Amino acid sequence: MIQSTNEIFDQICELIVPFNQKKILILTDTTFATDLELDSLSVMDMLAAIEDHFDVTVPLNILPDLETVGQVAVALKKILDDEHKTCG
Repeated sequence: MIQSTNEIFDQICELIVPFNQKKILILTDTTFATDLELDSLSVMDMLAAIEDHFDVTVPLNILPDLETVGQVAVALKKILDDEHKTCG
């Protein structure tokens, strides 16, 4: 099933709940380091949860570019679309 970026974003927001210690509202421009105050280990734990949920692997070379929740949603959309093209 092809998902929209908004659907992916909504699922990511649910996955972030255990990491959102400040209980802030998650928006597309919410940053992991500044807004959520996540350290690198927490970011990797969160990424592992996201990868498990979507059954994908996020390439390590794009990780430094993923600073916001919205950027992760867009990257996952591209990964999922690319996999769909390969399988379909």
